[in-house]
Amino acid sequence: MNEKSKIEADILEVLSTVIDPELQIDIINLGLVNHVAISESGRVEVNMTLTTMGCPLLSVLESLIDDALKILPEVTETHVSLTWQPAWTFDRMSRYAKVSLGLI
Repeated sequence: MNEKSKIEADILEVLSTVIDPELQIDIINLGLVNHVAISESGRVEVNMTLTTMGCPLLSVLESLIDDALKILPEVTETHVSLTWQPAWTFDRMSRYAKVSLGLI
C-alpha cells in the first residue's frame, strides 16, 4: 500500500467515528461515503450521499466530518461534495448498521 492509499484508509477509519445525528450510526456503516481522496496539499475530498434529498443535516455532517479529520496531521482542509447517483438505499448499509437499526 502506498502512502496516499494509507492516508485515505486512515481517513475512512476516522470517518467511521462520525455519527449520523438522526440514526446514531456512523456514516461509513450507513453507506453514505462513496469516495475519499487527498491532494498533495492535504485537501480531503469526501464524496457522499445522504439518505434523502431533503435531509436537513448536511451542514451538521460537514462540520462533524471537518472536526473529525482535523486529528490527521496530513489533512489541511476538507470539502464534502454530495452526489445522488447512485441513490442511497438500505443495501448500502453494513450488516452492523442493519442490525443496530433492527432491519434484520
